[in-house]
Amino acid sequence: MSAPPADLPADWPHRDASAEVASAPHRWHVQSFGAGPDVWMLHGAGASAHSFRALGPRIAQAGWRVSVPDLPGHGFTRMGQPRRSGLRPIAEDLARLMATLDRPPVALIGHSAGGALALELVRLLGPGPRAVVTLNAALGHFRGVAGWLFPMLARLLALSPLVPPVFARSTGQAQVARLLAGTGSEVDAEGVALYARLIARPDHVAGALGMMAQWRLDPLLAALGEVRLPVLMLAGARDRAVPPEVSQAAARRLPQAECTTLAGLGHLMHEEAPEAVARLILPFLERHAR
Repeated sequence: MSAPPADLPADWPHRDASAEVASAPHRWHVQSFGAGPDVWMLHGAGASAHSFRALGPRIAQAGWRVSVPDLPGHGFTRMGQPRRSGLRPIAEDLARLMATLDRPPVALIGHSAGGALALELVRLLGPGPRAVVTLNAALGHFRGVAGWLFPMLARLLALSPLVPPVFARSTGQAQVARLLAGTGSEVDAEGVALYARLIARPDHVAGALGMMAQWRLDPLLAALGEVRLPVLMLAGARDRAVPPEVSQAAARRLPQAECTTLAGLGHLMHEEAPEAVARLILPFLERHAR
C-alpha cells in the first residue's frame, strides 16, 4: 500500500482511506475500511469507488474489512493495458490485485456491471468466496435497436482518441443530473457533483467507453448455473437502466439465489438509500460469509 494517487483531489470522499496499489497491469486506486473478513465492493461502468462512499463504511462498521477499487480506467485507477477492459480480463486483473494485497474475498458486492464482475470472479476464484450480493446487476442485453446501436456507438467512440476530451469538456453538471435522473434514481447534490467531476476527466470517459466496447456477457450468462454459492440480488423497482426483471430472471437460473425488489429506488439504490440497502446486506453476510 502507498499514498493516494497524486491526482486524487484533496476533498474526494474518504481520501484518508485511499491508496495507490501497483498490481499489473494497472496502478489501482483502492479505498479500504474497517477490519475483519474481506469484502470487496465493485462499482458499475462510468462510476468509481465514490459510489460506495456511504454503503462501504456501513458494511465495515459491522466487522468486515471492505476494499473498494476504482475499476481499470475509471476514477483514479491508471489503466496499463486498454485492451483489458472486458468482463473476463477485468476479473483476472481484480483477482491479481486481491492477491497483491493478500485480501482474498469471503464476499463480493457488485453494482450493475460490478455485479456481473462479482459473479465472473466466483467462476475465476473457485471455492474462495462464500457469498455474493448484486445491486441491479447488469446481466441482460439491450433490447431492440439499442441491442446493436449502443455497442456499435461504444466501439466507434472508443476508437477515436478525440472523443473522450470533447465529451468531457461538453458535459456539464445539469446534463449529468439529467443523466442520473434517467436511471430512475434521485441522487443528492453531492452525488451529482462527484459524477460531474468524474465525467470532466477524459481518462475516465475513455475508460468507461472502453469497458462498454469490450463487454461480453454471453459466457457468464451461459454459466450462471455453475455459480453454486448464496447470491442475494437486490433490484430497484424504479430502475430504468437495468429493469428488476433482469435480476429476477437471473435469480431463477442461479442455484442458490434470492431476489428482493426495493420499492421507490432506482439504479443507484445504494447511493439513494444506503441504510436500507445495508440492512438487507448485513444479515445475509452474517449468515453466509462470517
